[in-house]
Amino acid sequence: MDRDQILSEVAGMVREILDLPDLAVNMATTAENVQAWDSFNHINIVVAIEAHFGVKFHTAEIEEVKNVGELVDLVYHKLRARKSG
Repeated sequence: MDRDQILSEVAGMVREILDLPDLAVNMATTAENVQAWDSFNHINIVVAIEAHFGVKFHTAEIEEVKNVGELVDLVYHKLRARKSG
């Protein structure tokens, strides 16, 4: 799975969780840019991504993520590590 596919799936989850079907989600999107993206919804997004992709994040990893692009990269690297391990 490449980053574009991951972004597409993550964007869909963000739209669904935030109940914003027309939200434009790209690699530069941050929680600060989206009014509905509060701390509660952030947790819901992280949990949904973990379940969807079958990955697990460490708290420190999530704390370092500053935008959707970094989240996509994190998922990408976890999927690659699982595949090669």
